[in-house]
Amino acid sequence: MAIANGADLESRNAQGMTPLLACTKSGQTDAALELIRAGSDVNAKDHIKDSTYLYAGARGMSEILEASLQAGADIYSTNRYGGTALIPASERGLVDTVERLLDAGLEVNHVNKLNWTALIEAIILGDGSERYVRTVQLLLERGADPLLADGEGCTPQELAVSHGHTKLVEVLNRFL
Repeated sequence: MAIANGADLESRNAQGMTPLLACTKSGQTDAALELIRAGSDVNAKDHIKDSTYLYAGARGMSEILEASLQAGADIYSTNRYGGTALIPASERGLVDTVERLLDAGLEVNHVNKLNWTALIEAIILGDGSERYVRTVQLLLERGADPLLADGEGCTPQELAVSHGHTKLVEVLNRFL
């Protein structure tokens, strides 16, 4: 109703969020999709550098992510840590989201401000469970460099060993 009455789709709240980003962050998928259809900017960032596209990608919000991509999301935009949506999606072991983001063309070896890649985040912030095994496997199959070290010089394999992720070590060994 508000959209039909000419509501400002790009107005900002105290946190710098547009209505679209506020709906996305509060899990109101239907409202977010309606705002995207009405032309809301999927790349508009709030004060902490989240956009609808980045947040949906980081949280595995498939419908909003897909609509954002179709609405022209800047896949190269980065969050406050200098990471693309692929890095937090990998950190959370969101296999389907990781695959969709890679299909969209995200750089698999992008390094954020912490000197971590998606592969490194999946290893050090994940729990080594099956979804992380699948995430690491997918990243490696799509060109993640198994020798690209973090800022301390630790390789993904060294990190997997130090975190006790034996299944991840096995996967990494196949790509070395």
